[in-house]
Amino acid sequence: MQKLKPALNRRLLEDKLIETEVANYHRELLDYPEKVIQFGEGNFLRAFVEWMFHNMNKQGLFKGRVVVVQPIPQGRVANLNEQDGLYTLILRGLQGGKLIDKKEIIPTISRGLEAYSQWEEVLKCAENPEIEYLISNTTEAGISYNPEEQLNDTPPASFPGKVTVYLYRRYQYFKGDPTKGMVIIPCELIDRNGDNLKRIVLRLAREWGLPQGFIDWINNANYFLNTLVDRIVTGYPFNEVENIEKELGYRDQNLNTGEIFHLWVIEGDKSLSKCLPFTEVGLNVKWVDDLTPYRTRKVRILNGAHTSSYALSYLSGIDLVRDAVKDEIVGEFMRETIFEEIIPTLDLDTEELKDFAMDVLERFKNPFIAHKWQDIALNATSKFKARVLPSLQEYIKKEGVIPKNLAFSLATMIAFYQGTEIRDNKLVGHRKGREYLVSDDLSALEFFRKLWKDYDAGKSDPITLARQVLANTDFWGEDLNNVSGLAVKVGAYLQGILSEGMGKSVEKLVCTPLLVG
Repeated sequence: MQKLKPALNRRLLEDKLIETEVANYHRELLDYPEKVIQFGEGNFLRAFVEWMFHNMNKQGLFKGRVVVVQPIPQGRVANLNEQDGLYTLILRGLQGGKLIDKKEIIPTISRGLEAYSQWEEVLKCAENPEIEYLISNTTEAGISYNPEEQLNDTPPASFPGKVTVYLYRRYQYFKGDPTKGMVIIPCELIDRNGDNLKRIVLRLAREWGLPQGFIDWINNANYFLNTLVDRIVTGYPFNEVENIEKELGYRDQNLNTGEIFHLWVIEGDKSLSKCLPFTEVGLNVKWVDDLTPYRTRKVRILNGAHTSSYALSYLSGIDLVRDAVKDEIVGEFMRETIFEEIIPTLDLDTEELKDFAMDVLERFKNPFIAHKWQDIALNATSKFKARVLPSLQEYIKKEGVIPKNLAFSLATMIAFYQGTEIRDNKLVGHRKGREYLVSDDLSALEFFRKLWKDYDAGKSDPITLARQVLANTDFWGEDLNNVSGLAVKVGAYLQGILSEGMGKSVEKLVCTPLLVG
C-alpha cells in the first residue's frame, strides 16, 4: 500500500522545505505583519498579486502579508486555512525562447476570512493601522451597485457595499485621521475599475446617510487606482496533479498554475510606487498617468490577434492557438496582421509595441496552455467590433487603403457563421464534413441563418452577402458599406474561401503584397 504524502502546511515547510529549491527564502517571511486586505481568494490573485508581494518580501522591500477575504458564501478560504495560507505556484511557458517550469511555495497569505460568517473579523482589519492596502478581484460583475443593501447588513451583498462599510469602520475607529486612508487597487477586468468602485462607494455613503466628513475622507484620504492586469492563470492542474505531487513530495489542495508573462499597469500617483516597489525587484509593473493606451494595446494586439485569427485557424483544421502560431501559413498571417496592420494604428512607442507583440506571440505558443479557438469564437461579432474593427478603420484613415489581412479576417468570420440550422440556440456550422456549434446572441445567429439560406437558394452572392453583413448596424454601430471598397474586397475574399477552401485562401493571402486598394 502506497504511503500517503504529507499535506503542505507551515510545519512541513519549516521542518522540511524551507530554503530548498521550492522555498528558497528565510523563515522570517512567514511572520511578516499583515499589510494588505484582499477581497477574493481565487486562482488569479494568488498567481498574480500574492506572487508579486512575495517577490518584494524576498528582497526585504515590502515585509508584509495579505489577509484574504472570501467575498461570497462559497470559496476556498477553508482549504487555504487548512494549509496555513500556503500553496504551490507553478509558472511555466516560454521566455526568450526557453522553456520555463518554476515551482515555488508562496507564503504571502497570513489567513483567510469568510465574509458571510466572519464579517466582524473582516471589519477588525479596518482597525489595524498597518493594513493600508485593499486589493480585489470579484469578477467583472463584482463592481456593481445594489440598491437593496444597507449599512448594517452582515455583510452587504455587493463588493462596493462591503468596501463602504469597511472604510466607514476605519474612518470611525481612527476618528477621520487623514493619514489612515487606504490605497485601493481593484483588479476586476472592467474599464476604469477604480473610478467605478469609488463612484458606487460614494453613492452608497450618501444613500445610507453617512456623515459628510466620511465622504470628504473618502475623497481626500484614499486612493482608488485604475488598473489593467494581464496574466493567464490556468488554476489547479487536475490532469497533472498526481505527477506534480509525486515530484514535490507532498499534497497540495491549493496548487495553482499560470504563465510566465505578467503585466500590471496602475494609473495613479507615482509616489505610491515607492511604497509598493514592484519594479525594483524586476516585476513588469507600470505606474502611469493614463492607462488607456495600454488597455488599447492589449485589446488591439492580444485580443485582436485572437479575434482576427480564430475563424481562419479553426476552418483550416487547427483547434488550438499554440498550433496556429507554429503553423507556417497561419502563423505568418498572425505575425503579419500584428506587425504590419495593427501596430501602425497605435500611438505608443513603436519598439515598446513590438516588444509587447513578441511577448504575445510567445505566450500564444505556450505548450502548457491548451487555448481553444472555439472558446475564443464565443460572441465573435461583438468581439470583432471591439477588438478588430478599430484597427481596420484606423489603418484606412492613416494609410488610405484597406489592410488585406483585417479585411480577410472579416470574411473568415462570415464564413465561420455559415449555417442554416439553429439547434439549442447554437448555429450549426460544418468543418471538413463535421458539425461545430457557433455561440452568439440569438439575433445574430438568426441574421446569419437567413443570409446563408438566401445564398444556398441562389438569391445572393458573396459580395451581396458581405454588403448585408456590413450594413448590420446592430453589429457595428454604423453601416460599414460607407467604407469605400470594403464590401467588394470582403466579398471577393469570401468567394475565394467558399470556392477554394480556407487553407488555400490563407496561403494565397500571405504570399501577396500587404496593401490593397
